[in-house]
Amino acid sequence: MPENRRRAYDMRTAVAGLADRDSVLELRAGFGVGVLTCLVRIEGRPLGLIASNPAHLGGAIDRDAADKAARFLQLCDAFGLPVVSLCDTPGFMVGPDAERTATVRHFARLFVTGANLRVPLVSLVLRKAYGLGAMAMMGGSTRAPLATAAWPSGEFGGMGLEGAVRLGYRKELAAIADPAERARAFEERVAELYERGKAVNAAAALEIDAVIDPAGSREWILAALDGCPVPQPGHRPFVDTW
Repeated sequence: MPENRRRAYDMRTAVAGLADRDSVLELRAGFGVGVLTCLVRIEGRPLGLIASNPAHLGGAIDRDAADKAARFLQLCDAFGLPVVSLCDTPGFMVGPDAERTATVRHFARLFVTGANLRVPLVSLVLRKAYGLGAMAMMGGSTRAPLATAAWPSGEFGGMGLEGAVRLGYRKELAAIADPAERARAFEERVAELYERGKAVNAAAALEIDAVIDPAGSREWILAALDGCPVPQPGHRPFVDTW
């Protein structure tokens, strides 16, 4: 994980470190690249895994990524595979270009599928967990999964910090005539929101269950799933063909 929170990294390296050696099978790698969908094993246990891809759009979820993740969740549900979600997203893609592709309808598919999972889901926040995109990665909210934890690098908020400051403090920033002073004030506001949204503060407010050492991620996932009943394959009669 880069020390600079604005730098991207290779999520596939994190997935490979989490899963058993040579057990990762990534599905549809060339489609909806903003989210990774993989079949993995952890300590021999078969699982489905979805993960944000911070190397694409900073981890934001676009239309194709939402479709891809929703269908993969259906697949895991149909075959009785518990799901692990690795979250590092600033939220859904927004704006006129995104809206021209009917993104809201596609995003809703991810929410509805996640909310109706019968297999257990555990969520681990690696860095960013902002907005509705993060909630969708967790099945609806930070409290929807069977268990939710974060690495110490985790960040939480209603939307991306920079965008929140630009919108929430627009008048105050516009009133500062000096560009250098305005930039300094902007960075101070971002740093203030970052401090408030740290994973330890989210855990203290009981929004998540724990902040864990990354080295203990495998053990935490297995402990969360231990003893949790998993529906037998067959309760979901079909998986969408798209």
